[in-house]
Amino acid sequence: MAETNWSDVVGQKQLTDNLRSALKYNKISHAYLIQGERLSGKMMIAEIFARALQCENAEGDKPCNQCRSCKQAMNRNHPDILYVQHEKPNVISVDNIRQQINGDIAIKPYSGAHKIYIVDEAEKMNVQAQNALLKTLEEPPEYAVILLLATRVEAMLQTILSRCVVLNTRPVHEDMIKEYLMRRVQVPDYRAAICASFARGNVGRASELASNEQFDHMKSSVIGTMKHISDMEINRIAAETKKMVEEKFDADDYLDLCFIWYRDVLLYKACGVYGDSRHIIFKEDMAEIADAARRYSYDGIERIIHSIDKARSRLKANVNLELTMELMLLDMKAG
Repeated sequence: MAETNWSDVVGQKQLTDNLRSALKYNKISHAYLIQGERLSGKMMIAEIFARALQCENAEGDKPCNQCRSCKQAMNRNHPDILYVQHEKPNVISVDNIRQQINGDIAIKPYSGAHKIYIVDEAEKMNVQAQNALLKTLEEPPEYAVILLLATRVEAMLQTILSRCVVLNTRPVHEDMIKEYLMRRVQVPDYRAAICASFARGNVGRASELASNEQFDHMKSSVIGTMKHISDMEINRIAAETKKMVEEKFDADDYLDLCFIWYRDVLLYKACGVYGDSRHIIFKEDMAEIADAARRYSYDGIERIIHSIDKARSRLKANVNLELTMELMLLDMKAG
């Protein structure tokens, strides 16, 4: 567990204020469910809260990250902060819950004020496991706190949800993600802007993209195609779509790159060389963006953006990937 604190949680003030208020006024619930996308910071928040609950520092904000309890927690060897494990990749079984929570919770804390159970991917609990947990949630010991982390709250039984304080992570504004990447991950301005645009409000995803070589490779390939699409012969377009399939590029990310390119072209066309270029993402390709802005009409750019949306719809309807992308690139060529 890294040495993180509340200030390290980006863009989730409402959620963290709720937990910090519970700590401040000693209004701790026996069960919390934190819902959010993968990489949205659920585990970081749960671990900071768990550390704060066990912190031995009598004064100041908690966690202090300096006391013995905090250091144990950061090393994930605190005897009273327990992580529920499951052997099967897609199922948390009733035995997992009975053995690791129900069969253990009656034992009082060894050293902390609380005994905390963190259940990651809680939506993977099958119905029997959730019903087993429900029995504990109905009459928990005074010292027990159960933290459920889930990506899909709809997979949880309503009887479980009714006994939990449900907290939702929110999409984070692009500017906040960009600033975080530049400050904490040491990513340069233009790269931070690209990753922030792709993250769709998810800080963890932005951080992952910032160090993802496959994403870099795909971006270079897509931008190369966008720069030369007007001059490409049909057989070259077919080769590009075949390459995308063979190299297993993520289709959603590929379409996002195309969209951002033409968004930049439209922005440049609208603002011109003397306009505000701060919002252009692909700043390092400004000369090619300017050239495309001169070449395309407003109607042409609108048609291309519509073709990108159409490609998304086709993929959702399970239309062949290679055919979908080829049709979109042909629309781009036509302008």
